Amino acid sequence: MRGLEYRGLSRVEGPIVILERKENVGFEELVRIYDRSGEMRTGRVMDVSEKFVALQVFGTNNGLSIDDTSVEFLGRPMELRVSEDMLGRIFNGLGEPMDGYPPPFSSNFLDVNGYPINPYARVYPRDFIQTGVSAIDGMNTLIRGQKLPIFSGNGLPHNRLAAQIVRQAKILTSDEPFVIVFAAMGIKYDVSRFFIESFEESGVLSNVVMFLSLADSPSIERLITPRCALTAAEYLAYEKNMHVLVILTDMTNYCESLREVSTIRGEVPSRKGYPGYLYSDLASLYERAGKIQGSTGSITQIPILTMPSDDISHPIPDLTGYITEGQIVLDRELFQKGIYPPVAGLPSLSRLMKDGIGPGMTREDHKDVASQLFAAYSHVKSVRNLAAIIGEEELSTGDKLYIRFGESFEQNFLRQDERDNRSIGQTLDLGWKLLALLPKEELLRVNPALIAKYYPKEAVS
Repeated sequence: MRGLEYRGLSRVEGPIVILERKENVGFEELVRIYDRSGEMRTGRVMDVSEKFVALQVFGTNNGLSIDDTSVEFLGRPMELRVSEDMLGRIFNGLGEPMDGYPPPFSSNFLDVNGYPINPYARVYPRDFIQTGVSAIDGMNTLIRGQKLPIFSGNGLPHNRLAAQIVRQAKILTSDEPFVIVFAAMGIKYDVSRFFIESFEESGVLSNVVMFLSLADSPSIERLITPRCALTAAEYLAYEKNMHVLVILTDMTNYCESLREVSTIRGEVPSRKGYPGYLYSDLASLYERAGKIQGSTGSITQIPILTMPSDDISHPIPDLTGYITEGQIVLDRELFQKGIYPPVAGLPSLSRLMKDGIGPGMTREDHKDVASQLFAAYSHVKSVRNLAAIIGEEELSTGDKLYIRFGESFEQNFLRQDERDNRSIGQTLDLGWKLLALLPKEELLRVNPALIAKYYPKEAVS
C-alpha cells in the first residue's frame, strides 16, 4: 500500500532529481521514486526552496522520465533498523542486508543522520588502548573514545595496519572485547575481502558489523554509508554498553561524492572544488565518537583517508586534522625501505596521549621515553639533511651516533611483523635500548631517576 504520490519531474541531473515543491516536505525526508515500470528507488530530500524540491537518488537514474516518474514522500528521515543481531552481518551502504539473510529482527529504528555528541555529556577519554604496534602505543597512543585517523597514500599498507589494530586492540583495564563496525566507501572488492578474511582468521567476525558501498555501487550511496555505520555503533555503545571500534575507509571517496553532489547542485566551490561546508560535514561524522555520561560503552573511531599525491595539505587531510585528536601518517620513504608499518615519526600525533599514559595506565616512564625518542629522531632528520650536503664522513662523532640511532629506531622500533603483538612494556623496554645508543647527557627530556632505573647496560646493535 503506497502513500500519497506526486507524478512528474521538472528535470533530472545525474543522481539529483528536481520537482515542483509540495506542501509539508521536510529536509532529509525519505522518499520512494517509481519509474514507468513501477521499479522503486530510495532517495531523500536534500534541498527545499519556495518552488522546487531537490531529491538525492540512491541508485541510477536509468528509466526515470520527466512525465512518468512518481515520487512518494514518507514523512520521516532515513532510518536504520538496529539490534544486537546486526553483529556478524553484512549490509550494503544503505543498511540493507546483502548476506542473504533477512533484516535484523527488531522494532528499533534510529535516524541515520544522528547528532554530534553534546560536549556537556562527554566523558573525557583516558583509557589506554594497546594496539600491539610500537609506533602507535609508544609515541602516538590511542585512547578509548578517541578519533584518530590514518593518513595514507595510494599503495601504502593502511588497510593492513587497520586490520592489525582490529585484531590486537585491547583495553588494559578491561576484559571486554571490542565490537567492530566497519564501513567501506568506494573501495575495491579485493579490499573488502581482505578485511572479511582478516576478521575470520582472527576470530572476531561474529563481533563485526559491516557496511559495504563498493566501487561499483552508486557514488551517491557513499554519503549515507558512514552515517548508517555510526548509527549502528551508537546503538551498540550507548544502548548496549559495548566498546565499539569504528573503521571508516576511504574518507577520500566520501568527500569525492560530496564534491560531485555539490557540483550538480551548482554550489560555489571552495578549495580544490570541494564545497565550503566540507569541514562541518566531516565534523558531523567525526564528532559522533566518544564516551558519554550514563553509559559505560564508547565509540573509538579510526577513519582512513588516502591523501591525493601524498599531499598532507590537501583539503581532506587538512580539515580532518583540525577535527580529530591527532593523526597516524604513513610515510612512503619508509615504505620503500621495506619498513612495516611505515608510520612517520614526526608528522604523526595523538593529542590525547598525555592523558592516557603514565602510572596506573601504562608505565611511569612512558611520557619521558616518548618525548626523548621524538626529540632524538627529530635531530636525526636534521643530521641526515646535513650529511646529504657535506657527506656522512664529515659529521661529528655525536652526529654519527644519531645517524646510527635513526637507523636502529626505524629497523627495530618502527619495523615489526603484522602478527607481532608487542605489549606496552616490551615497547618501552625497546625504547630504552635505543636510547642507550646515546650518551646519558643527551637524554635531556628524561627524569634522572628514570634513567637510573631503566637505562640498560647494553643497546641493540
